[in-house]
Amino acid sequence: MAATKTYQALGLMSGSSLDGLDVVHCLMEISRDPVAVSWKLLAGETLPFSDLWTRRLANLPQQSAMSFAQTNVYFSYYMAELVNDFISRHNLKPDFIASHGHTIFHYPDKRFTTQIGDGGALAAATGFPVVCNFRTQDIALNGEGTPLAPAADRYLFPGYDFYLNLGGIANITANIDGKYIAFDTAPANQIFNALAQLSGADYDLNGQLAANGKVLPDLAEALSQNNYYQKPYPKSLDNQWIRQQVLPLYYEYPGSVEDRMCTAVQQLVDETIRAIKTILHQEAFNKDRYRMLVTGGGAFNLFLVKTLKEKAMTELDLEIVLPEKNIIDFKEAILMVLLGVLRMENLPNCFASVTGAKRDTVGGAVYL
Repeated sequence: MAATKTYQALGLMSGSSLDGLDVVHCLMEISRDPVAVSWKLLAGETLPFSDLWTRRLANLPQQSAMSFAQTNVYFSYYMAELVNDFISRHNLKPDFIASHGHTIFHYPDKRFTTQIGDGGALAAATGFPVVCNFRTQDIALNGEGTPLAPAADRYLFPGYDFYLNLGGIANITANIDGKYIAFDTAPANQIFNALAQLSGADYDLNGQLAANGKVLPDLAEALSQNNYYQKPYPKSLDNQWIRQQVLPLYYEYPGSVEDRMCTAVQQLVDETIRAIKTILHQEAFNKDRYRMLVTGGGAFNLFLVKTLKEKAMTELDLEIVLPEKNIIDFKEAILMVLLGVLRMENLPNCFASVTGAKRDTVGGAVYL
């Protein structure tokens, strides 16, 4: 039997939806040759950002270099306040903290990605080792640096053909007989939340706004013409691209919020199905029936899930599976713990088959 090592660690995820910092405490046991991971989620919370920090993160891409440098460090101390409170309330002493940071820029075609949240400051302010900067080495090796989710899909959630994460941006993973492919498919909760805010809500509860609308064909056609959807994978989306190229189409179209929301849901479903069909064709992946695990905040959008299920079964014979609520909520933060464990064990946590990099990488900077 292969030797095992056990870690108990925290994972931090700040996503593009800007709803707060997801914090989890996980126990993970890892063995080698072959790599296998058993795990348990011990605690998980979403700690809301203050209004000040929500605005600051949203506006940072347009600020000065000085503001950026300050925010990079100040955000670390703000995260440390949230994390230290979590640690105190749960009486924890983690082996390390794995932090994604908050993505401000993502331009792999220009060879850089930027997630703020200085690891050294976070380690100093919490008193625990920190693992961060998981994307940069992959991009230096000509990869997309994303998605990172296939590590969790591979080691923590086996048994599915596809994995769909409905966060601020939707991304999909395919397990092609042990070969993992993944890429961003379309904007998701970023669009839904922005449209919901036009009606005075923070988000579309259960998809009620979308369910009361109808698809706007002209808007749907304009959205589908974006050149990103025709690009071959591997590929990834940037938050700024969404704000500059996609959100204005929704904001400027003269339809009701409900109709624009319904169109956004349909567009996401259409691009998801198109992405799956592209993978099946490109990889010659044929089965009688497929299964897809769906996680992320969008999995709570009942209208979105209903629309996706109907189209998936009709066009692909694809079964949609939703896990328990804690997995839907915290899969990405759990992923951070896994990436940290793999980094500590000097094992690859970013895969070339996913990102297009020259080789698999052991990503992450460690601050002791």
